[in-house]
Amino acid sequence: MSEDLKKQYAVMGISEEVYTYGEKTEKALKSRFDEIDEIAEFNQMKVLTAMQEHKVSEACLLGTTGYGYNDLGRDTLEQVYASVFHTQDALVRPQITCGTHALALALMSNLRPGDELLSPAGKPYDTLEEVIGIRPSKGSLQEYGISYRQVDLLPDGSFDYDNIKKAIHEKTRLVTIQRSKGYQTRPTFSVAQIGELIAFIKGIKPDIICMVDNCYGEFVEKLEPTDMGADMVVGSLIKNPGGGLAPIGGYIAGKHECVENAAYRLTSPGLGKEVGASLGILSSFYQGLFLAPTVTAGALKGAVFAANIYEKLGFAVVPNGQESRHDIIQAVTFGTPEGVIAFCRGIQAAAPVDAHVAPEPWDMPGYDAKVIMAAGAFVSGSSIELSADGPIKPPYAVYFQGGLTWQHAKYGILKSLQSLVDEGIVSKLFP
Repeated sequence: MSEDLKKQYAVMGISEEVYTYGEKTEKALKSRFDEIDEIAEFNQMKVLTAMQEHKVSEACLLGTTGYGYNDLGRDTLEQVYASVFHTQDALVRPQITCGTHALALALMSNLRPGDELLSPAGKPYDTLEEVIGIRPSKGSLQEYGISYRQVDLLPDGSFDYDNIKKAIHEKTRLVTIQRSKGYQTRPTFSVAQIGELIAFIKGIKPDIICMVDNCYGEFVEKLEPTDMGADMVVGSLIKNPGGGLAPIGGYIAGKHECVENAAYRLTSPGLGKEVGASLGILSSFYQGLFLAPTVTAGALKGAVFAANIYEKLGFAVVPNGQESRHDIIQAVTFGTPEGVIAFCRGIQAAAPVDAHVAPEPWDMPGYDAKVIMAAGAFVSGSSIELSADGPIKPPYAVYFQGGLTWQHAKYGILKSLQSLVDEGIVSKLFP
């Protein structure tokens, strides 16, 4: 690296010791980064093929108002998503406010009173607990007479196939599979692992709907869960598929009936996908999807870099520095609240927006403990942008993700380490 670059990092608050440690780590990752770039190129071609196939035109970028009838851009975008995910249909709307909303919509529209929902991967992400009714909440599935059952993972993080088979019965209508780890330190599931699980479940009861929470996983691999038998994949546009440009929105892609059910629940019986104005938002949706493979690759490099940086310092990291990657999230366990807070403050200090703000733990809606979130983002809450968060409870793990460019993700990780060094939590960089 040039002396000019080293001096610029010094201006940005990175000590020579932290900088040198980071450079040595980065050099050892060249082959990993080359693999990530190859996957990004494959997925870039996949997205471009879908856009050309459906004849995306300038008129598609304009949007509608009012009811949104005959919205060419909205309808074409949904065809593009269906092609990218190799599904029959897709629902891609700004009226879907977040990932939790998209998941709730998919569940509530495809389950009926008396049905049972099964999670074969243990407890779902915290915000879904109130959707399901694990924690009582207004409008939960439990209030509508939909029961819930889960099968915990085995100690090694794999699926407990014996107990999954026992849990499936005549009322089991839908299976939800969370691809990413959420606020847990288990491994993220690969698309191949998800495919094996779906095949096993369908072999027991073929008519079960298999839904995959795809958040943080899009474009990390060449295949998506719908390539391996998932009936629905669900996600947020302010994560991977929005490419950092989508300011809001979510998607559901899958079998026509599942998507149609979701559309009628989102709008109204009798209206479905026919209404829902796109306003002036479509250009960012299209361009964000176009950029998503490259943006995801930058975030993925940041996650691999973070794993290697912190693993060498003796912290437990999931995945570890050498494992294959199946989402953009990197978990680092510090064992103390001070470690989580210092890490997040370092990430915040690296942001392009609100870098001068120090994040504090707070009682965030939908969670059962105080949560600290660092996210100086152009889009509020966008976790494809450089961000980190974690609950202030044992084992005191932080979850890092995002970075619209690899260079920014790299700086964020170095800044987080600098914060830990400055606080005396990390005292030696070359153990």
